[in-house]
Amino acid sequence: MARVKKTKKAASRKPIFKKRQPRVTRPKAAPKPLVKQAVGVQEIAVETAKFSHPEKSRITKTFSRELPAHYEQDKMVLLVRDPWWLYTYWELKQGTVERLKSELKDEFYKAKRILRVYDVTNIIFNGANANRFFDIEIHEFANNWYIDAGSPGRSWCVDFGLKLSNGKFITILRSNVVQTPLDGPSWITDEEWMIPDDMFARLYGMGFGQGKSSPVGKSWRERLVSSHGLASMASPVKKPQKKGFWLKVDCELIVYGATEPDAKVTVQGKPIALRPDGTFTLRFALPDGKQVIPVKAVSADKTDERVITPIVNRETR
Repeated sequence: MARVKKTKKAASRKPIFKKRQPRVTRPKAAPKPLVKQAVGVQEIAVETAKFSHPEKSRITKTFSRELPAHYEQDKMVLLVRDPWWLYTYWELKQGTVERLKSELKDEFYKAKRILRVYDVTNIIFNGANANRFFDIEIHEFANNWYIDAGSPGRSWCVDFGLKLSNGKFITILRSNVVQTPLDGPSWITDEEWMIPDDMFARLYGMGFGQGKSSPVGKSWRERLVSSHGLASMASPVKKPQKKGFWLKVDCELIVYGATEPDAKVTVQGKPIALRPDGTFTLRFALPDGKQVIPVKAVSADKTDERVITPIVNRETR
């Protein structure tokens, strides 16, 4: 008989629960960069190191400030625009205006605003000795003006003031003195001082490429003097023919001036001719002693005249 092995019935077992440990999460490691990326980063680092890149400075916005309309000062400035025109600007303090109002009362409001333009050529202006003047009436709110002087090569000064109803002029501001340029070449020429003939010949010979000792210079000098009349401007001192040490000194006096082109001018009582622009130049011998040279100008209508008298003393020792 076959044996039948009896198996014991498995006993029921209780499940065993193990204590669960807390789960620890470890940070994931960064993925290794690809070789292509690493090479690119390295190239950028090398490229950056090759050049310097200074930090960009911040540009601060500055707002332009307008110039003040007034500076609270009593001032008048005269400028030259060209040989014929002047430009002036001025400013009055409010306190000055109020003072004039209190002093003149109703006359202040009746008065005319005037620019009085003085011709002060060849004089030291003191307010009353101008060669001539003319008035320009301006409006109440003007603070600058263009002036047609009409005469180039002159000195000018301008007053801003009030012309009262009785004709009296009250100066409030006075400008600086300016001189307008000539409208052509200057008539003032320098003296030609004595140059020995041999030196003159060398200079002219070198100038024309003929060498240092060429006689061409002398011939050119003679032709130049005879054709242009320059002999009158040469120094009267001539080098003596005899050899040896020598010295000779003399003096001349040049008197020059200007007035209106149609005026009549006399010097030491003798009439002289004026250039088209009203200028004149005279050359006098100047011996030792006192020289009195009165210069008188009379206007074309014979209503005005001016006299200026230079006095020159010479003493030779």
